[in-house]
Amino acid sequence: MVKNPRKRQKTGKTQHKPVPLGADLLNDASKDDEERRLENLLFGVPYAPDKAGHEITVVSDEEAEDGQYEVGREFENLLDSDLFFVDDNAGLPELDRALQDHVQSDAEDDEDLIIPEVPESDEDEEVSVIRQDIPQQPKKTKAPAWTDPDDVNVQVSLASNNRLRKLRDAPSDDTVGGREYERRLRRQFEQINPTPDWASIARKKSERVKRRRPSASGSESGEDVVPELLASTAGILGTTKSRPIPPSTLSIERLRDANQAAPADGEIKTVAFHPSPHIPVLLTASADRRLRLFHIDGLTNPHAQTLHVPSLPITNAVFHPSGTSILMTGPRPFYYTYDLQSGASHRSPRGLWGTTFASGRGDQGAIMEVSSFNPTGDILAVAGRRGQVHLVDWRSGAAQVIGELKANANVKSLWWSKAGAGELLGLTEDSQVYVWNIGQRKCVKRWQDEGGFGSRLFGGDNQGKYLTVGSNTGLVNVYNAESTIDLEGGKPKALKTIGNLTTSISTLRFNHDSQLLAIASNDKKDQMRMVHCPSLTAFGNWPTSSTPLGHVTSVDFSRESEYLAVGNTRGRVLLYQLRHFAQQ
Repeated sequence: MVKNPRKRQKTGKTQHKPVPLGADLLNDASKDDEERRLENLLFGVPYAPDKAGHEITVVSDEEAEDGQYEVGREFENLLDSDLFFVDDNAGLPELDRALQDHVQSDAEDDEDLIIPEVPESDEDEEVSVIRQDIPQQPKKTKAPAWTDPDDVNVQVSLASNNRLRKLRDAPSDDTVGGREYERRLRRQFEQINPTPDWASIARKKSERVKRRRPSASGSESGEDVVPELLASTAGILGTTKSRPIPPSTLSIERLRDANQAAPADGEIKTVAFHPSPHIPVLLTASADRRLRLFHIDGLTNPHAQTLHVPSLPITNAVFHPSGTSILMTGPRPFYYTYDLQSGASHRSPRGLWGTTFASGRGDQGAIMEVSSFNPTGDILAVAGRRGQVHLVDWRSGAAQVIGELKANANVKSLWWSKAGAGELLGLTEDSQVYVWNIGQRKCVKRWQDEGGFGSRLFGGDNQGKYLTVGSNTGLVNVYNAESTIDLEGGKPKALKTIGNLTTSISTLRFNHDSQLLAIASNDKKDQMRMVHCPSLTAFGNWPTSSTPLGHVTSVDFSRESEYLAVGNTRGRVLLYQLRHFAQQ
């Protein structure tokens, strides 16, 4: 049989010792500290706060005098700081006032230290006070998002743990506080993993910016930026100045084909990127009378939309300068427009050109493949038959012919100058270049292209620096754009004649900052070159004999020149990334 535990307690010696009145009630865990204080006042029982996980032993005064229980002897060699600590959240009012007076006295000595104002209240409120033993953050450094006040009370032994011995500054170091332990851990981490170069460069740049734009209080403030933004008409994101490209090597990488998600059934007639740098959209027009839109991300290039125009063989498609619509033209006396926002397509009104365009005989007959928008998109210039150039008002929404210009031969290419007052230039089949003043509706200058034979097309850059003329023999003449429209000067002289190709030039395209020029011919396979415009020399490392260009029909750069799209007769649009611009 199991022995009765109560009988063993009765026979114990501790059961006969005298205990003060009410002392046996202290073992009840349901009593709180207030009730224990009351028992201390009424019955004289020593007050002992209850703590979880610790037993409470009550000893009478008589036993203490007899020496049977030596209360507190095991703590007599410890300091008071090891036995007690101050709770920051529940401190006495006197202690709070003393700490605040101490902080205020330190603030008077250090002008950079700012103490937040604490609102007065009748009720007791918890006010966080900066402890004296917590080190202050250095100047011009963000304050930590959260600080644990108990870290100060942590004691860590460095000698007892083998993994922590490396943190000691001397062999005699053993116990350190929480803050010192954190500092040594951070120092050890920085020794193993030093600060990378990109982080150091970024910090130096931010410090230089802060020194250039100091605020009234001596620190960086967002209020200083607002007046500059309101006083400027530039974009909020701003633009970075392009770094010069070395003339020897072109850093380029091939990506997945732009139209791999929806390839064309015929040859690519034209490729064009959206004029906005924030809309990475590429359009492709092919011989199957379809126009396709792709979202260019450099990875999958998903297909966005396909537009089928059965009545129009699309040979030229361009975005409007505003980026809201697409103009599609071909060997027909009409055109189509496609609104990107509403998704609606419209055909040009009947009788728009009268009898000078659609009817009659001639080499061009009833076609309007040659057309060009002015830089603002208000006027569309369309080359008709027998040297006629029609000016179409595009602002009203309903196209109307507002003027006509005349050349002595059929116009093969049109270009709006960006160097002067917006003159319109036209290249005729006899290699004559006409310069028309749109306001006066007349030709103000005419000059002959150097070589004077077989000039096929011409075009300039968006910066108004260069004007190039391509011929049937593969020669490309590069002119200074200002000299081509200078009324006082004579015949402009070519800066250089590029002779890297031997067949008829079909494509001329500049990038956005006029550092690169792409020239191509569709008469022969792999006939494409990239020209470095500042030196007017062709790159030797690209394209190579193994570059699968095919018969190039169209080339275009993205708005910031990150991508290069190349269309060919096989219905593919090759996509390349220009690393020089992608890293900016």
